[in-house]
Amino acid sequence: MHRASPAVLWCFLFGNFVIGFGVLMVPGSLNDISHDLQVSVAQAGFLITAGSVLMCLSAPVFATVLAKHDRRKLLTWVMLWYGATHALTLVMPGFNEILWVRVLAMVAPAIFTPQAAACIGQLTAPERRGRAITFVFLGWSVASVVGMPIAAWMGEVYGWRVVFGMLSVLSLISAAWVWRVVPNGLQPPVMSLAAWRQTFLSKPLMFTVFVTVISASGQFVLTAYFAPYFKQTLATSPADLSLLFGWFGACGLLGNMLLSRKVDRVGAAKAVNFCLLLMSFSLLLWPLGSNLWLAALILTPWGLGMFAANSAQQARLIQIAPELASGSVALNTSAIYLGQAIGSAGGAWLITHDGMAQLHWFGWVGVLLALLMSLLAARATRRAHRARVT
Repeated sequence: MHRASPAVLWCFLFGNFVIGFGVLMVPGSLNDISHDLQVSVAQAGFLITAGSVLMCLSAPVFATVLAKHDRRKLLTWVMLWYGATHALTLVMPGFNEILWVRVLAMVAPAIFTPQAAACIGQLTAPERRGRAITFVFLGWSVASVVGMPIAAWMGEVYGWRVVFGMLSVLSLISAAWVWRVVPNGLQPPVMSLAAWRQTFLSKPLMFTVFVTVISASGQFVLTAYFAPYFKQTLATSPADLSLLFGWFGACGLLGNMLLSRKVDRVGAAKAVNFCLLLMSFSLLLWPLGSNLWLAALILTPWGLGMFAANSAQQARLIQIAPELASGSVALNTSAIYLGQAIGSAGGAWLITHDGMAQLHWFGWVGVLLALLMSLLAARATRRAHRARVT
């Protein structure tokens, strides 16, 4: 039986970094995309919304359709696709063509992230599973630390095409790494129709997935438009914007590292609740960020909780029902992207109606609703556990 060697863990961490960089680089480059392609910020934000919708709808489908494929070959081809499609955007003549190619590229995050998590769930012992999963999801946090600030700075200075080209190169490196270190014949349990039915009928699993939808919706009302928001309200330079993104990402990396060490002892559900409280605190204090340094300070709790909450949610689902991990993690990935689509679309609507200054209040309400749903999910999990014991 295969085991999750350090090489595989680092390979999946890097893969998630590349995936995360590809998803987060558009919010970071939004100012230049809007200017270069001569579209409004709200219209440019549709690159986020449309890609998120595709990822949301396709993740569970791919978890079933591709279930019998060897994960080494599958994940290698996925990263090659990610690189090739983003390279293709560089020669597209206008926004509409770029939008369609970008949407097609988002097939990769819909497959890679949940399938990597399912592989780790299969390769590790139950008592080490939470730590292993949160470790590979550090890649998303690193993407926020390094990728998002670089995308913001390079987008402002050199243009969004350089950012997209960088992603293409990183994707090829990831594909080669997966091919080299991931073992042959790796196949998590196939999600049958009966297993999907069991997943959808499980209150603990579905309530947990709803937490992700609501939380991501609330956050992305604002995070999708960080670049134009800070430029409008604080008149940030490219260096200032990069600094804010870098600080936000550094807090995300620190939060995820702390979570990785404590999640198996504290419990994933409690970790999620604590992260949501941190994020709600930032959104409540958001109007006080009247200069660069205050904005960075207020971003700190949000950064500490944002990526840690996503990692804890994946670990939470796998702990509830390891045998349904391929499906539940795919659904949770869909939930992240559905939330992003809802949040970014809502934020675009508010911006077009002169509501830029009100974005954080909608985000705050969304995070509080997610916390309420998380408490309901924890209660449903306890009840299901008691029912199994008796």
